[in-house]
Amino acid sequence: MKVVFLALAFPHMSTSSYLYTALVTKFHNAGHDITVVAPAYEGTGKGLQLETNIKVLRVQTLPQFGVNFIRKGLANLILPLQYKRALKSLDDDLKFDLILIPTPPISLYSLADWLKKKSNGKVYLILRDIFPQNAVDLGIMKKNGFLYRFFRKQEHSLYKISDYIGCMSKGNIEYVKRHNPEVNEDKLHLLPNWADMATIGMDAQEIKQVEEKAGIKNRFVIVFGGNVGRPQKMENIIDLAVACEDIEDILFLIHGYGAEYENLKKYAKERNVSNLEFRAALPHKEFIKILHLSKVGLISLSEHFTIPNIPSKALSYYNAKIPILASIDLNTDFGKILEEHNMGVWAEAGNTNALKNKLMLLYNDAKLRRVESLFFIYPFSFSPIFLLSF
Repeated sequence: MKVVFLALAFPHMSTSSYLYTALVTKFHNAGHDITVVAPAYEGTGKGLQLETNIKVLRVQTLPQFGVNFIRKGLANLILPLQYKRALKSLDDDLKFDLILIPTPPISLYSLADWLKKKSNGKVYLILRDIFPQNAVDLGIMKKNGFLYRFFRKQEHSLYKISDYIGCMSKGNIEYVKRHNPEVNEDKLHLLPNWADMATIGMDAQEIKQVEEKAGIKNRFVIVFGGNVGRPQKMENIIDLAVACEDIEDILFLIHGYGAEYENLKKYAKERNVSNLEFRAALPHKEFIKILHLSKVGLISLSEHFTIPNIPSKALSYYNAKIPILASIDLNTDFGKILEEHNMGVWAEAGNTNALKNKLMLLYNDAKLRRVESLFFIYPFSFSPIFLLSF
């Protein structure tokens, strides 16, 4: 097939591996002609280029991350125009068999629709963000205000032009059906998050070196890695750390970045927390080593969410075979997934006492912390091959 992948964020293929780089690589290795359209970053250059032998069209865009909501909204609005102009500049007929579009953003629906009409290809929506409702939940947007109605109309249009909609969980599917009854149910199906299995082999000497360098020897390490923003509501984790200060060997590590990262550090300072350290984000291979030497992986979601989120950062914890401690809202089915497959424990976000009690279950029971199976997340081969069938 001839495939195009419309990306909002896409690191250079040679420097990072995550959900979508893994997917694109799977298509390429299966013999399909795939082109990625993505923003140009410092060090990536602009224009069409090969990244690990995969075609990536890098486009100069406005900043999408680390900016306020207004600037981010403007960047999203003009993104389809910038991508369209870049695609038109190629010496290509732009007739694609499959048009892959993940969320966020939803604004790229107009570009996907243009490509669909131009090529008569199929549009596959990888639904990983339900917008604008998530913005309403986080207090960024008013329900039924002008912006909400504008983006809600775009959301309806995106579902309409999509031939297939892959949802992260059964809860996601039910949410879309309940709030968008006009969507043909045959479009909706389960497409869980996926990842390549990463094998980290460390001998005793390297383990000692990593422990000493990270300052984690003889500590019960509880680790969080990734974006720190409003959706994560990491203040709940700071409150948990304060509640655990009476346990001497517990150490919380936050390897993070994002719009709320500095605000979170200020909040931790205000709470005078002593058993938590902020660390810079690490290259994936280095972070995996830290995970393998940690006892628990952290998931945090705002208690204000009304949409069922399934955090993709859980994949790294599964890979390292460490249990998850999740502080989550009551509308996600992520907690149910953890329970069904014995992959960790959870409590309602904002309930510090309940979260500490769940942490103590893991702290006091080494057997409970052993994660023997990863099969509740479908093997990586499942999801991309499922996509390839279209």
